[in-house]
Amino acid sequence: MTEDKHPPPSTRRDFYSTAINGLGSMIAAALALPAALYLFVGARTEKHAGFVEAAKLDDLQIGKPREVTFERTIVDGWRTSREKTIAWVVRTDAKNVVAYSPQCTHLGCAYHFEEGQNQFVCPCHDSLFSIDGKVLGGPAPRPLDRYNVRVDSGKLLIGNQIQKA
Repeated sequence: MTEDKHPPPSTRRDFYSTAINGLGSMIAAALALPAALYLFVGARTEKHAGFVEAAKLDDLQIGKPREVTFERTIVDGWRTSREKTIAWVVRTDAKNVVAYSPQCTHLGCAYHFEEGQNQFVCPCHDSLFSIDGKVLGGPAPRPLDRYNVRVDSGKLLIGNQIQKA
């Protein structure tokens, strides 16, 4: 009895099965690679909590809010961008300053300061806030959100991140 050591000849069906399986494997790898990168590498999560100069301390009067414009860095996933934004700044004493986000905590409308009433007023739904950011009236659910601030060499430095009240 002799054993046949030669494999059976390949058929067209075998070729097509191998080709289809190979293409399916390549498609699965192409779909799995981005998902694997997202799960294992992930987006950049470092917080750009750097501070940027917003105003000179001497330009701010104690107890009088002032709207200042500054440029901050935003990290959104893999994209980093810079944007100009504003903050309402209140100098509370000779060395301390508070910076508020310019959006009302109700629906995000831009509010303004009414000197006659000595309070921040949101024109969208009549929310009222004191100079220290507390809710005085209206539908706002919480005090004004704040930026991290630091005073260094007579300059007001505002952080990129907003602290929710």
